[in-house]
Amino acid sequence: MGKRPLVRRRGRGGMQFRAATTGKMAPAKYPRFSLSEQHEAEVVDIVHERGRPAPLTKIRFENGSFSYIPSVLGTKIGARLQFGLNSQVLPGNVISIQNIPDGTLVCNVEKHFGDGGSLVKSAGSYATVFSHGNEGVTLKLPSGKFTTLNPQNRAMIGILAGGGSDERPFMRAGVAWRKMRSRGRKYPIVRGVAQAVYVHPHGGGRHQHVGRGSTVSRNAPPGRKVGSIAARKTGRARVKERI
Repeated sequence: MGKRPLVRRRGRGGMQFRAATTGKMAPAKYPRFSLSEQHEAEVVDIVHERGRPAPLTKIRFENGSFSYIPSVLGTKIGARLQFGLNSQVLPGNVISIQNIPDGTLVCNVEKHFGDGGSLVKSAGSYATVFSHGNEGVTLKLPSGKFTTLNPQNRAMIGILAGGGSDERPFMRAGVAWRKMRSRGRKYPIVRGVAQAVYVHPHGGGRHQHVGRGSTVSRNAPPGRKVGSIAARKTGRARVKERI
């Protein structure tokens, strides 16, 4: 029968593979406000959430409700943040991208209006408002790619805090494991050829080699669906010599 591969056991969704809930506070999202509403919030505290490299800002609105949003550089306890179309273009304020001038650095951008922010949320990252057009507002993402979004989508002015937190190396494997465990990531990753034959389809043999084609079908059974899944092209691109 053999042993089920790790990717198959993870896909079943057991508790041992789920992200830990200990140390998690709340989703770092904008409150659901309509475009016509204008609100102001006070920064109550700056906190750390397990598994999140960027610090979170705990804010309190006029009605006494609390919310958590990512912190930008320069955030201080006691500062006032504005939410709405008439907000000033200052670090920490949340405005629709249609009212943000070109060249402004933003973060925590909504991919769809009302989702609370799902783009550019890593520590030290930012996007740049590139241009405004008829199709929407174009942003340059940290990866260098461009994306055009709905002008009503909201974004936070400034650069996310916590930059450089990933540059410090881990001195012990246990610390790295706890970091991945808090995020629900697969760690450590063991090569299939390094495993036994009953554990992985690529395992076994007198030396470490796959032993068969590593490209598998999209409709392959769960125990065999490892390697290059439905790959269109594999190997090095060879240039044909012109005669």
